[in-house]
Amino acid sequence: MLPKQEKDPINSIAIDSSDDENGIGNACREHPLHGEEGVELNSQVIVPLPSSSNQSQTFFSRSFWKAGDYDVGPTKSTPGPAIAELLDNAVDEICHGATYLKVDKINNVKDNSPALLFQDNGGGMDPESMRKCMSLGYSSKKSKETIGQYGNGFKTSTMRLGADVIVFSRATNGSHATQSVGLLSYTFLRRTGQDDVIVPMVDFELSEHCAEPIIFSSQDDWAANLKIILGWSPFGSKEELMLQFDDIGPHGTKIIIFNLWLNDDGLLELDFDNDDEDIRLRDETDHGRPSRSRNKLIESHISYRIRYSLRAYISILYLRKFTNFHISLRGKPVEQITIADELKFRKVVTYRPQLGMTSKETVSVETTIGFVKEAPFLPVSGFNIYHKCRLIRPFWKVVDEYSSRGNGVVGVLEANFIEPAHDKQDFERSSLFIRLEMKLKQMMLEYWKDHAHLIGLQTPGVRSSRNGCSTEQPPVALAANLQRELPTDQHASGLSANLENEMHLNQPVIGLAANLRPELRNAQPGNDVTSCFQTESPTAEHITGLTSDSSKKLASADNLGSTLVDRICEENIQLFMRCEEYIQKENSLKQTIEQLERDLEEAKRKCSQLSSRLENQRRQKIIE
Repeated sequence: MLPKQEKDPINSIAIDSSDDENGIGNACREHPLHGEEGVELNSQVIVPLPSSSNQSQTFFSRSFWKAGDYDVGPTKSTPGPAIAELLDNAVDEICHGATYLKVDKINNVKDNSPALLFQDNGGGMDPESMRKCMSLGYSSKKSKETIGQYGNGFKTSTMRLGADVIVFSRATNGSHATQSVGLLSYTFLRRTGQDDVIVPMVDFELSEHCAEPIIFSSQDDWAANLKIILGWSPFGSKEELMLQFDDIGPHGTKIIIFNLWLNDDGLLELDFDNDDEDIRLRDETDHGRPSRSRNKLIESHISYRIRYSLRAYISILYLRKFTNFHISLRGKPVEQITIADELKFRKVVTYRPQLGMTSKETVSVETTIGFVKEAPFLPVSGFNIYHKCRLIRPFWKVVDEYSSRGNGVVGVLEANFIEPAHDKQDFERSSLFIRLEMKLKQMMLEYWKDHAHLIGLQTPGVRSSRNGCSTEQPPVALAANLQRELPTDQHASGLSANLENEMHLNQPVIGLAANLRPELRNAQPGNDVTSCFQTESPTAEHITGLTSDSSKKLASADNLGSTLVDRICEENIQLFMRCEEYIQKENSLKQTIEQLERDLEEAKRKCSQLSSRLENQRRQKIIE
């Protein structure tokens, strides 16, 4: 979907007829390939524009979210997913010999504005492949190993990052070598008032270090395409254009995205100035950083830095480390991080999802789960779910973020049995995905319950020896101990709040089984359980005044709450699996009914034919 133009005094560019250099706009409107029937479309890609864009406009916005024929809600996607799409395209080229991907900031030589460069030494694209790449919805990636599959990633990602993109690609097929240049320019389309999305391309055949033009229709068409590219790209002459192939080598692709989008404040969405070795998302930098009340440990953790740092994001974007391939960002290689290697007290849990009643395929998924090295002082938790080695959901919290249970527990798994969404930033909300969510929640709570003592925490029901006798240590005492152990710049108030939230179970619990509800309904005022749920969690000043009876009540309440949560999780999974079975049976019965109805119609048809035949025979005998 092309951005909508909107008059914006800050982020807009005024258009005047004098800006149409060398009459390029008129040349394009009079171009033989534009709007003329029976003309071959081999030299450019043409896609009709929406009817609302058929009129030439004087202004168009340099802000992506103010540039489309649509209204956006309060949630806006960031450029991060778009960059990941371009990285995926280069990683898919490993099977064609790619050994590197370079991501860097360069300057547009025409106006010295920043531009974004992506360059790899993969197989490259011949003229036909270049046109397919520029066409919407086409994808030649049908392998189970490749990441891309929908055919829209290149177009949507480049246009999300900037208004214009120019692509240089060189390919070799045996002794036949070609190089192609294609321009997808939103600026050109708007400023010349085009009715169609026109993507001019020029191709060359290489022989003995000479580049000869490849003419698909006529020399005039080829020259017109070259004129548009030179007029609306950063390169004003054919010589400058051809120099861009010098560092590509015998095969590879170079993508330059220019006229980068601005945010609502008129600043570039991408921040190149904060760190010379990184590219940051400007609007996410402040959002990604925790509040001042949190310590430096939280701010430096990868789970927070991936929100605004491209280098941090790339470091965990792929599950397995590359062997003969590397990604460099602004001249420095990106060090890949395997999240599972950063965990302590690791454990591997095998999950075998049920793919369906009719599916005979069996899948075994191994999940590595453990504590972050900084636990228990770092409240980071969640599962990192990959699909075909590509990170889809980072640090996905499957338990209540206000609960202390699961704090510090991180897991890693590759879930190829569920399908990601088209933007590869989430998964389709299928029954398989819902079952996986329930399983991961159960997995995290069980791990935390069995291993929390290894990091100095004590879960309900676990006894510790103190002064020679075995007693239960209530969670409130645990909060006091942690408060004494925490660094001076870390507050224990968050721990108290978490404990208080856990002990108040008067809120409804989704999925609570009917056989568990009487345990809460039968609790009368004055009983231990009810009084514990209604008692506020004491602060650190009151801990020393707790009686042994109060401690036992608090421990009993927390123990009951933990048991209830575990039982609810287990029963939810069982109920959901039974529901899935019934759905499968229902679908199977519907198919059987449809087949029986078809058989019945076929039987009626045959019966009608036999009846007609018998009637004809009877009439024939009467005539005879």
